[in-house]
Amino acid sequence: MANSLRLLKVFSDEDYEIGISSLAQRLGLAKSTVHRLASTLIGADMLEQNPDSGRYRLGLALLELGALVRRKMDVSNEAKPYLRMLRETTGETVHLAILDHASVFYVTKLESKQAIRMSSEVGARAPVHCTAEGKALLAFQPEEFVEQVIGYGLQGRTPHTITDPKVLRRDLAAIRARGYAIDNEESELGLRSVAAPIRSHSETVIASLSIAGPAHRISKKTLVSHAREVVKAADAISQRLGYRPRRQAQFQGRAQAR
Repeated sequence: MANSLRLLKVFSDEDYEIGISSLAQRLGLAKSTVHRLASTLIGADMLEQNPDSGRYRLGLALLELGALVRRKMDVSNEAKPYLRMLRETTGETVHLAILDHASVFYVTKLESKQAIRMSSEVGARAPVHCTAEGKALLAFQPEEFVEQVIGYGLQGRTPHTITDPKVLRRDLAAIRARGYAIDNEESELGLRSVAAPIRSHSETVIASLSIAGPAHRISKKTLVSHAREVVKAADAISQRLGYRPRRQAQFQGRAQAR
């Protein structure tokens, strides 16, 4: 593992393609060892081999990881004051999440000050099809990606989880129309949450902002009130990231909680 990391760090703007002999010399390793390391990294898409020269260069997997880190850093920094404001306004736990492959990845969490609150961890992952954060992200992804998620299987986590592809597609269409997603005990019994998408300067949905709490405290009617605040905060973060809406969206005050 250590030698693999050393190998990747050899590359730079000046040396973006390096041959096996040069890699071996710089690392102080035998060519056979470097070839074995390179083959493993190619298999993980972290390295590529130029078919013409035989030299190695960094792979697309590293580009994806770098973009993930940059999105996390940029969004987290701009979102911090709005997350604090949202927690104070609603009194509930606030999450910032991004899409990582077919999972929701929780980047930031501000815990509710209430005695009874939801349990979650930064760095945790969750399904996209049954969480408010996941559906707020999924609703604005390409159709091919949605079908890929459906193809993985819509696992039922509670009696309220959407497991029918047709129902999920209808729910995603409703999310796009009203601007926010609801988890009405779909991912966990006794838990309700609402999430709104965050957009970058290119209008791409890159994250979602949510509040979550126990169902006994967050009624379906309360969800609508919280949705208004979540959408407002998500829009403010989006604008901090350079997003400029083409026209002012009209908040849809009627929640379609399942």
